[in-house]
Amino acid sequence: MFTTRPEIQGSFGVIASTHWLASAAGWAILESGGNAFDAAVTAGLCLQVVEPHRAGPGGEVPIIFYSAASDSVGVINGQGPAPADASIDRFRALNIEFVPGVGLLSACVPGSFDAWMRLLGEHGTVSLRSALQYAIEYAEVGYPILPAIARDIGSAEDLFRREWPSSAELWLANGVPAPRSRFQNHALAATFHRIVEEAENTTNDRDEQIQAARHAFYRGFVADAIHNFVSTFGDPDGAEPTNRGFLTGHDLAAYEAGDEQPTSREYRGHTVYKTGPSTQGPVFLQQLALLEGFDLRSLGHNSSDYIHTIVECAKLAFADREAWYGDPEFVDVPMDGLLSSAYAAERRALVGPEAATTSAPGSVDRRQPHLPPALPLPGRGTTAVNVVDRHGNLVSACPSGGLLQFSPAIPGLGFSISERAQAFYLDEDHPNSLVGGKRPRTTLSPSLAAKGDQPCMAFATPGGDRQDQWSLAFFLAHVDFDMNLQEAIDAPLFHSTHWPRSFHPHDAYPKRLLIEASIPAAVREELRRRGHDVVIVDEWSLGWVSAVARDTDTGIVRGAASPREMQAYAIGR
Repeated sequence: MFTTRPEIQGSFGVIASTHWLASAAGWAILESGGNAFDAAVTAGLCLQVVEPHRAGPGGEVPIIFYSAASDSVGVINGQGPAPADASIDRFRALNIEFVPGVGLLSACVPGSFDAWMRLLGEHGTVSLRSALQYAIEYAEVGYPILPAIARDIGSAEDLFRREWPSSAELWLANGVPAPRSRFQNHALAATFHRIVEEAENTTNDRDEQIQAARHAFYRGFVADAIHNFVSTFGDPDGAEPTNRGFLTGHDLAAYEAGDEQPTSREYRGHTVYKTGPSTQGPVFLQQLALLEGFDLRSLGHNSSDYIHTIVECAKLAFADREAWYGDPEFVDVPMDGLLSSAYAAERRALVGPEAATTSAPGSVDRRQPHLPPALPLPGRGTTAVNVVDRHGNLVSACPSGGLLQFSPAIPGLGFSISERAQAFYLDEDHPNSLVGGKRPRTTLSPSLAAKGDQPCMAFATPGGDRQDQWSLAFFLAHVDFDMNLQEAIDAPLFHSTHWPRSFHPHDAYPKRLLIEASIPAAVREELRRRGHDVVIVDEWSLGWVSAVARDTDTGIVRGAASPREMQAYAIGR
C-alpha cells in the first residue's frame, strides 16, 4: 500500500508529535542520552511555544506512560480544577447559561507545567535546563509561524486591540504575523529563563531544582503574575467587572498534578490503557467493548457496513460519556459497569441497519443516566506527543488549553491560561457539573496499548470530541486489518457530530457524518440511504494521529505521523 511517508523503523527510539520542531527537540534529547520521559517533556514544552493556538504553559495535559524499570503503566493527570470560588450560583447571578468559551470566566488552574515536571522528576534523567533549553531557544530566537496561528491571530485582532491589550502587545507587535514568518515570544523565553535561573540559584541538586521550578510557577512569580492580572482584569475604575473570572493565587498554590490508575480493556489480544473519566478516554474502551461483537474484517475496511457499525457504536458510547463521566474525586462513575461485557452486549443489540436519530445513554447498575442540556443545533485545539525508547519506555500525552485566541495573555509571561471550565455544565445533577476544586471532564485522550502483557504502542491525536473517533479508526486499521502505523494513519477518515460538543455552546448535529472525499462515492451514498447526514469534506482534512510502537520480540521500534496539515513528524533510528 502506498503511504505518504515511510513508517519509521529502527532500534534506538522514535518520537512523533504534531510539530516537526517539537519532534526534533525531543529527538535531540534522546540522542544525547535521555530517555522517553525526557524526550516527551522536552517536546511537550516545545509544543507550547510553536503551537500556541493549540496549547500553552497555562493549559493542561494528561500523560499516560509505561515504565520499563517498574514494568507498570501509569497516568499523571495534569488537568487543573475549577477555581475554589467558582460555582453554578455565581454564573447564574451573571445570567450565564453555559460557561463561556472565551475569556477568564472559563479559567481553570493551569495543570500542564506541574505534570511535565512530575514526569521529568520521577521518571526522567536530564536536568531542568536541558528539558527547557529548546523551548527557550524557539521562543527567544524564533520559529516559523504556522498559517493556522497567523489565521487565528488575524481572526482575534479586533478583540485583542479592543479588549485584550496584553494579547495585542504580544501577538500584534508588528501587526498580524505573516504565515511562515519568524515569530519570537521574548516574554515566554524570559519566563522559562527565570524559572531555570531561580531553580539553579536555589540548589545544585537536580530533583530539588525541578521542585523549585514547580514552586516558581505555582507559588512564585508566575502565580503572582496570574493572580494580579485576573484580580484586576477590566477594572480601570475600581468597579468589579463581570468578566474577571475566579482564579486566584491560592488556587495555584494548592495545586499538584495527580497520579491515577489507568482504565483498561482487552480487545483481540491487546490491552488498551486510557485515562479515567475526568477525560473522555474510557469512551474509546466502550467503543471497543461494543465492536468486539462484530466481525469487522469481514465487513471490509471503510465499507458502508464498517463505517455504519463504527458510527452507531460511537453514538452509544458517547451518549454514556455525556450521561456518566465526570471527575471521579467528586462523582461515582460506574466505570466497571460501563466497560462490562454484559452491558456491552445489551447496548450492542441497539445497533440497527439504519442511523440512530437520538442520543441514548444506558442504565448502569440500576442507576438512571442524566443527560445535560444541549442546543439542538471546528473543534478547539490540542497537540500530541508520543515517544518510545530503546529501553521499552512509552509515553503518550495530549497537551492542550491556554490557547492564545481564547484567553488574554498574562502580561510579562508570554502565555494565556486555561479556558477548560467551558466543559462543565451548570446543572447540579449532572456528573460534570461545575463545582469549585473539581476537574472538568475534558476531551484529552492519550492512548497506550499492550500486546499480550507487553506494552508496545503509544498513540494520540488532537481533535476535541473527535479524538476517540480518529484514534479508534487508526487502532482498528492497525489491529483488525494488519496495516502498519503509517498505512493506518493515512487511511481515509470519518467522524460523527451526533452528540453535544464538549465546548461552548455544546451544540450537537444529530446523524451528521463527516467523511473524507477519498472514501468511494458508492459507500457515501449507501450511508445516506441508511439515514446518515453525510457531509463530504476534502481529502486529507480529518485527523492528526501520531503513533510509536516497539516489537517486544525483536526490539525494533517504529513510528508514524499524519500528513494532514503538513506539520506532524516522526523521527527515529
